[in-house]
Amino acid sequence: MIQVGAAIIEDGQGRLLIARRMEGKAQAGLWEFPGGKVEEGESVPDCLVRELHEEMHIEIEPKEWFGVNDHHYGDKHIRLIAYKALYKGGEITLVDHDDYKWASREELKAFPFAPADIPFVEKLERER
Repeated sequence: MIQVGAAIIEDGQGRLLIARRMEGKAQAGLWEFPGGKVEEGESVPDCLVRELHEEMHIEIEPKEWFGVNDHHYGDKHIRLIAYKALYKGGEITLVDHDDYKWASREELKAFPFAPADIPFVEKLERER
């Protein structure tokens, strides 16, 4: 099992940052809450700060645990651990994604999300 962190980043206006996986990556063309693999000895909040800096060149502040979803992509088992976070700054520069959007909770259902992220989309829609 691979532990992966996902950041549900709010911009201060109630919009959430979502990103589309680029061609050549697993789940290419699908949208996700950005994050990445948790390294040995690393906490999920620390992973999210590191990954968002590396992959999007932005600064975030993880705030609270949001949920966990275990998902199997074929023979690969991931545990996706989500935290709500605040966008602190930086200009978004895409490394592992080919597009991003700041979307309201109402708009999330219009995007095809990676299967592991769908339970988080549904939970966010229920929170409205």
